[in-house]
Amino acid sequence: MNKRSLMTLALAAGLCLAGCDRLGGSPKPAFKGVDLTGAAYAQSLNLTDQDGRARNLAEFKGKVAVIFFGYTQCPDVCPTTLAELAEVKRSLGADGEKVQGIFVTVDPERDTEPLLKAYLSSFDPSFVALRGSETQTQEAAREFKVYFAKAPGKVPGSYTMDHTAASFLFDKQGRVRVFVRYGSGAQAMADDIKLLLKEPG
Repeated sequence: MNKRSLMTLALAAGLCLAGCDRLGGSPKPAFKGVDLTGAAYAQSLNLTDQDGRARNLAEFKGKVAVIFFGYTQCPDVCPTTLAELAEVKRSLGADGEKVQGIFVTVDPERDTEPLLKAYLSSFDPSFVALRGSETQTQEAAREFKVYFAKAPGKVPGSYTMDHTAASFLFDKQGRVRVFVRYGSGAQAMADDIKLLLKEPG
């Protein structure tokens, strides 16, 4: 084989590798959100659900999990995100059963289990709410690199919660894959979820 043929072969191999992702040689998905494939964080989540049952990330393998940190008294970001996720699930038809919405409260002081249960059921009864102690909540936020903090309300003694406004998409193997910023819209989230649903489980 001459030098020119070797150079052509090397270039072709390089292009092939450039088009492959870190999960095993398949073409890299064109996500609308931020691609987190291979991220070393958002690896664990151990909290209690709205029924008082201990839950962890491994339980949701086999489905595309969508995790969002928020609180029930949030005036806009949280209800909009949950409504969009419910819309996405409906739009997927039968595949919607393979999508699991998970809401993690950053306000466990006010978000009791009964309140979380009632709140999520108004969007989709299949959604899971997770809560923990203040310490557990802080640990979960650090694991996901999520920010949250109390902000004084308009009435003395009241407060709101500032928090990261985004969703994390996990593939069917339980790996964090996409960071969806608030405001991206239901269609962008649906497109990324469809890509993850097509991947081998």
